Amino acid sequence: MKPRQQRLIFIGLAIIGIGAASTLAITALNSNISYFFSPSQVLANEAPQDHIFRLGGLVTTGTLIRQPESLTVHFDVTDNAKTVKVMYTGILPDLFSEGKGVVTKGKLGADGVFYAEEVLAKHDEEYVPPEVASTLKTAHAEGVTPSNPPSPPAGASN
Repeated sequence: MKPRQQRLIFIGLAIIGIGAASTLAITALNSNISYFFSPSQVLANEAPQDHIFRLGGLVTTGTLIRQPESLTVHFDVTDNAKTVKVMYTGILPDLFSEGKGVVTKGKLGADGVFYAEEVLAKHDEEYVPPEVASTLKTAHAEGVTPSNPPSPPAGASN
């Protein structure tokens, strides 16, 4: 075999190896990605049905319900336009409270309830996740506030 043929074979094998490594890396990254959605996006069916994603917003005041003798809690997350019910089993972060920002990670059930496997609370008084802040700002610009919720279209339900 001539040196030129050996170089071409080596270059071909290198390209195949780099392609295989790139494919494995991209596949591994795709399986670990969890996109962020607001309650409005979830209720507009923009969130994936059978995939883990993050849901963020504010914990609606008066909706935190703890099941007796269990670590299961139910609460609602809102972006001041729409509200999604959340169920979580586990220990909540110390900073978790009603009316404060939260980001949850989990799946949306067929019953419309978001089953969280992880709950993250804000870390100080000023922090709101950027995605939640933009959604809240949009809702505020449209005149939607907790004291002035949007009226649902005729025949629709939250």
